[in-house]
Amino acid sequence: MPDVRTALTGPVAGFVRRRKEPVVTQTLRSTAAATISYVVALYAVDSTAPPLTAPLTALLVVQVTLYSTLTTGIRRVNSVVVGVLIAIGFSVLVGLSWWSLGLIILASLVVGHFVRVDEFVPEVAISAMLVLGVTQVADTAWDRVLETLIGAVVGLLFNVVFVPPVWVETAGDSIEDLARRMRRLLLLIGEELTHPTAVERAAARLHEARRLDNDVADVDAALRQAEDSLRLNPRVKEGLLHRIVLRTGLDTLEICAVVLRVLARTITDLARQRRDEALFTDEVGVALQELLGHVADTLVSFAVLVTTTTTGSADAAEARLTGELAAARTSRDNAADLLLQGVQEMPRHWQLYGALLTEIDRILDELDLDHRSRRLMEELDRHTREQRARRPRLSALLDRARGRKPRRSPAQ
Repeated sequence: MPDVRTALTGPVAGFVRRRKEPVVTQTLRSTAAATISYVVALYAVDSTAPPLTAPLTALLVVQVTLYSTLTTGIRRVNSVVVGVLIAIGFSVLVGLSWWSLGLIILASLVVGHFVRVDEFVPEVAISAMLVLGVTQVADTAWDRVLETLIGAVVGLLFNVVFVPPVWVETAGDSIEDLARRMRRLLLLIGEELTHPTAVERAAARLHEARRLDNDVADVDAALRQAEDSLRLNPRVKEGLLHRIVLRTGLDTLEICAVVLRVLARTITDLARQRRDEALFTDEVGVALQELLGHVADTLVSFAVLVTTTTTGSADAAEARLTGELAAARTSRDNAADLLLQGVQEMPRHWQLYGALLTEIDRILDELDLDHRSRRLMEELDRHTREQRARRPRLSALLDRARGRKPRRSPAQ
């Protein structure tokens, strides 16, 4: 008979190992806030029925980041309070039946649009239905309102007192994983350049390149969460810089993924024209395989540089990326010379050869350090201009506090 402790240790240990993941953290935080709100409501509300509305509201209010709590928490509270008030009115007048349920859903959705709770309109109806199911006595109606306020206050205070963690590391891991998937695809493409490649196999690589769009979307979602966790977070001093570094890094990898898809299409077209024979001569195939290997390593080095937070590690990552770029460009020049010789011998493929080199050049240009520095400065300047245009008075006060002369907008 298996040991019970051993059976429980596996799932518990796995849960603990994943404690830094957003889903695990949000689960623990929501549970704690809901439990606290229930305990507070037990002592604050004089009711014979369990104060379940308080933990319900806390579950809806507690968010995974402080920024999302402050920006969406109030709308969530409004949606819950409005739903509770609607349910109170229905419970006093008609009670719960099939037609009153349909009527309360309709009324909640309509009122939700009028009170401007935006994306939380469905939660007005959800709260109304849940409260209607437990609020059948008019004397306890206002107890539900008090429970709702308790849950809302506990939920808001929980995220203010216990500030949610910063999800930069999680987003950084996602960016590095994306770069490594792109690296593996480039290496697979390179391995097939030295022998006959079936069109079906080349097309399979093209489909893999197209699936990178889904990976980019997943990384973008993780990055948006990380950006929210940096906003208004007292533990972060350079939140804006972190957000721009990660965002521009992902934008660069997204461009490289698009170019990689075009490169895979070029290889597929070449395989379609050269059926039952090698795509390139042995010498050219080996040179291109080496070149794609360097480009693949450059992608990973770039992702490591983007996600590195300490100065010493950033210097080492920058030096490594510089070396990889130099090796890739040297290998590119060698492959270009060999491809030129191949074009002279077999000119009918010169367009595909040229396209292949152009796509590789585009990836290397996107990963270039000078190009990245210019991109970062442009994004910082753009953000500064937007902030000044959005809050001109606050920007002027900050300039005066720092001893700077307030800037005038072009319209002035």
